[in-house]
Amino acid sequence: MGKREDRQAAIRDIVRRQQIRTQRGLADQLKQRGFECTQATVSRDIGEIGLLKSAQGFYALPEDMVLERVIGDMAETFENAGNLLVIKTRSGGAPILAEAIDNTEIEGLVGSVAGDNTILVVAKTPEYAAIIENMFMNMRK
Repeated sequence: MGKREDRQAAIRDIVRRQQIRTQRGLADQLKQRGFECTQATVSRDIGEIGLLKSAQGFYALPEDMVLERVIGDMAETFENAGNLLVIKTRSGGAPILAEAIDNTEIEGLVGSVAGDNTILVVAKTPEYAAIIENMFMNMRK
């Protein structure tokens, strides 16, 4: 990856893990990760990535906002099984939620398989599965 791609990947990770409200806050977090960039560069990256502000005023990825809405509407339970995560949904909700999951670039996510009301999410490791489960559970609130 190039410098720009690495920086934008870091931005995606930062906004997923932290509540960032300002470009300055995002620039500070990037500097802590070793990226030297100006606020203008951060502003350009925000536009290219398509970051949005959540209702709470934090930066969020558009695909995460869609995923959060679908998880809130469809997901009922989550069960971790090693590097697998089983999600139970309302009847007919699994294909919709699985598509939202697969359209989101989540670190450690391999993919998902959906039935009518059950999704099997495959993570690279049990640690990634736990992180993904926690992320999804926080989205359901």
